[in-house]
Amino acid sequence: MIKANDPSLHSWIEIDAASDFPIQNLPFGIFSTIDRDPRVGVAIGDYILDLCVLGRRDFFELIDFDPNVFHRPYLNDFIALGKPIWRAVRTRISELLRNDNDEISGNSDLIRECLVMQRAADMLMPVKVGNYTDFYSSMEHATNVGSMFRDPQNALLPNWKHIPIGYHGRASSIIPSGTAIHRPKGQTKSPDMEAPTFGPSQMLDFELEVAFITGRETALGESITPNEADDYIFGLVLMNDWSARDIQTWEYVPLGPFLAKSFASSISPWVVTLDALEPFKVKGPVQEPKPLPYLEFTGNHHYDINLEVLLQPEGAAENLICKTNYKNMYWNMNQQLAHQSSNGCNLQVGDMYASGTISGAEKGSFGSMLELTWRGTDPILLSDGTKRAFVNDGDTVIMRGHSEYNGVRIGFGEVRSQVLPSI
Repeated sequence: MIKANDPSLHSWIEIDAASDFPIQNLPFGIFSTIDRDPRVGVAIGDYILDLCVLGRRDFFELIDFDPNVFHRPYLNDFIALGKPIWRAVRTRISELLRNDNDEISGNSDLIRECLVMQRAADMLMPVKVGNYTDFYSSMEHATNVGSMFRDPQNALLPNWKHIPIGYHGRASSIIPSGTAIHRPKGQTKSPDMEAPTFGPSQMLDFELEVAFITGRETALGESITPNEADDYIFGLVLMNDWSARDIQTWEYVPLGPFLAKSFASSISPWVVTLDALEPFKVKGPVQEPKPLPYLEFTGNHHYDINLEVLLQPEGAAENLICKTNYKNMYWNMNQQLAHQSSNGCNLQVGDMYASGTISGAEKGSFGSMLELTWRGTDPILLSDGTKRAFVNDGDTVIMRGHSEYNGVRIGFGEVRSQVLPSI
């Protein structure tokens, strides 16, 4: 067992049992306050532990790295130090926060200096994303979309069970939770129109996804195996990969997603490490036919993460509209990363790889409005009496996720974003 994951550990900080951030989690992020410039912090209960303060006070002196790496506006420099350093730092933080350790808890001035209430901080982009790949790895989602737009009897394209399908997305428009988006504009064409028109999308959608962040580079021409991928993955975030379905339908052929996807992708600000998720590894779906040798793996590389989507009209209550689980993905993240590198494409620190929409077998587990309303033909009734075929201006979409085992809850917090009118 990874030492910091011990379910018997307790912190001297009071933490609600329903918190996403117990001592067994310790996710990393970038925060700022009115009197603190952007820096690295770790979530613990309702607080942020300021690692910049701890580094200046030599709390990491037995670990071979420069603690000034915590005084950065992104996690990239810390992540680039490699897995042994990530693990050693997380272990040391766990020690400092344990209820039997008084290195911090015994000093009231230090407590005031190194702990910041989360509600008093601005959470920023955790990493500088250089490259972004979005996969299409939920069989249920791919089947729903294939049934909707092609042939229900042959919903999956011939290559889908042989290859982790993906495309290169737009890294510059990945934004942190809390950042509002404007409804995108683009070309659309309905079947009864002779020519396309340009204007605001009328079919704005969310996509419930989980994304992982790489923390190790490869050389151009080098490839890795699924069994090696764990050493290259730093951690995971939740992602809302916004989509304009009407723009997508018109532009998709022949090269795939473009402007319908590149206007915004929202992520949760706390990066939950792969180490923290170790207890939640599970066996994934049977892959039939057997993957080609370069995609074969040993052990379990799927993760039991409960996910939910809520839609909140402006001035009204939140509505739970989807509950699903990341463990149902057909292709796991190790296979996705191995496939990304299989042609010699070089991996870089801070790259982001999204799962694709995560859907389950039942309607209430579908991870997009496209599926939940079956392309708008069966709108969702909300608690305020209004209906939604797609996302309206003023609506806020909220995604949350957590894992739970042996009484320990490891959560991601949330990713939320409101939709504003086009500009």
